[in-house]
Amino acid sequence: MSNTTSPATDEVSFARMLNSLLRIFFWDALRISIRNPGRALFFLKTVSQQRRAASARSAWRRQGFHVPPIALFSVTNRCNLHCKGCYSWALHKSNGRELSTGEIDGVFAEAKELGILFFVLAGGEPFVRSDLIKIMTRYPEIIFLVFTNGLLIDSEMLAEVKQQKNIIPVVSMEGYQEDTDGRRGEGVYQHLQKIINRLKKNNIFYSISITLTRSNFTTVTDDQFIKRVVDLGCKLLFLVEYSPVQEGTEGWVISEQQRATLMELVKSYRSEYKSLFISIPGDEEEIGGCLSAGRGFVHISASGDVEPCPFAPYSDSNLRDSSLKEALQSKFLSTIRRNRAQLTETEGGCALWVKREWVRSVLHQCE
Repeated sequence: MSNTTSPATDEVSFARMLNSLLRIFFWDALRISIRNPGRALFFLKTVSQQRRAASARSAWRRQGFHVPPIALFSVTNRCNLHCKGCYSWALHKSNGRELSTGEIDGVFAEAKELGILFFVLAGGEPFVRSDLIKIMTRYPEIIFLVFTNGLLIDSEMLAEVKQQKNIIPVVSMEGYQEDTDGRRGEGVYQHLQKIINRLKKNNIFYSISITLTRSNFTTVTDDQFIKRVVDLGCKLLFLVEYSPVQEGTEGWVISEQQRATLMELVKSYRSEYKSLFISIPGDEEEIGGCLSAGRGFVHISASGDVEPCPFAPYSDSNLRDSSLKEALQSKFLSTIRRNRAQLTETEGGCALWVKREWVRSVLHQCE
């Protein structure tokens, strides 16, 4: 008897695994929030809502429609900073009118119906959009991780986020003052310390994102730094390997030895601290490789293009011309998913960026 499985069977098994991992993630969020009854109740409800969302995605799959559990949405290309090595500045030049308030609202509404209740919002700087908080408050069932440089978080926004537990600010920094200001600009680090302390004081479930480079690796993976971040009230820490999207930054990429060390360190952090730790792309590798093109997530650009990933700004569909459900079934995304063996993680971080010539050739074939 053959032990081989069909692509459809593999897809079902992988979807079940992703659903299980998401469920574990939110149970872990509940566990570390147990001393905060209001927040713990929120995550308990979230576990139930995510279970229903997984059932909805399964129902769509049985009808022949592929729906990932997560959507990445760059809601704007505008930013109040100009950080060195920024992928958004390098890859996402303004290429059309940004989606309007109503259009973004429509994306969230359709995503909810499809069973996508987990959005990662990025930019540019998402909070440049003054309408964003108001839109998110309309969808309390959706978890919004908002990657922000933190400089626009004022008292009014803090009050709104405190009321909306589904909005999780993810504050980006590079470590201590020298590394953070060196990449983001003078004075940014000190301002972020004030914002982070206010997030902690207001008992807001927030996250910090660290971009790992060869030069800051030792500093930001040191136990003293991790303990300091956790003591500041950070409940979720993203450790993101830098991808060399700008010429001359290839030397920023962490070494193979550092990457191997990182995997072991993350395991120890998870057992030692009452916070959640996510390594990118390391965690992808452990669950079967690149999750892009709708396999685990899809990216929506500021102008509505549905793309494989923020590091692969190529698309054959736009949400002004098609529904999200239709765009997820596009020939371009489907072809990448079928050929995911091409995207085994490679030295230098994002596999789609490393194999960008192949991605462009797929798009050309699909035109």
